[in-house]
Amino acid sequence: MIYVTQFELNETQIKNMMLNNNKEYPLLIAQSGPLEGQRWKIKSDLVLGRDSDCDIIIPLRQVSRQHTRILVTPDGTRVEDLNSKNGTYVNGQLVQEASDLIDGDELQIALAQHFIYLSSDATMPLEGLPLEMLKRRLRVDFGARRVWIVDQEIDPPLSASQFNLLQILYEQPGEVITRTEIISAVWGKAAEGVTEQALDALVRRLRDRLAEIDPDNEYIVTVRGHGLRLENPPIA
Repeated sequence: MIYVTQFELNETQIKNMMLNNNKEYPLLIAQSGPLEGQRWKIKSDLVLGRDSDCDIIIPLRQVSRQHTRILVTPDGTRVEDLNSKNGTYVNGQLVQEASDLIDGDELQIALAQHFIYLSSDATMPLEGLPLEMLKRRLRVDFGARRVWIVDQEIDPPLSASQFNLLQILYEQPGEVITRTEIISAVWGKAAEGVTEQALDALVRRLRDRLAEIDPDNEYIVTVRGHGLRLENPPIA
């Protein structure tokens, strides 16, 4: 006689488990701050704060005990501030009520810990990239928001603004993109208040990130009086 215990799974349960294991989830990636480089799949609501009971613990005094909540809804992912002392920001804008998060948004907790939000944890393996991309030193996968120099991936990933800057140059290699076009592409609706100094600082930070892997090549070239262009040499 065969006994079926409570630990045995039927075929439907096994299929559901496999589907859940293969399911794509949004991703939260810590940028600058004490959690830099850490990643979390957003499978359910997450509370961020200084308290040890939080799902993501940020050990900084300026962070409230329960600072921010990430909400998983049928319509997508949202963020809300939990009446924190020093605020929650998305792309530099103070969150005053629950707001939707979209791919590439930069989340800042008390302007101290930065995260980037990706709408999917799906990634593309290096060998799956298009042939033309494989021929160049610098390679960008826009869908997964991943960047490689030769065979080394930039990790932790670029911030949202750094990636947006690289994207507009990468899409038009060798062409000079005006500073006005770049500011508009990077900052969107907030571009009106962006200064030349802010763009220069962003360019400098992106150059520094690329130089961490490849200090011998200057990928972002300044064309004085005109703008910027991308120099992406072939692999020798």
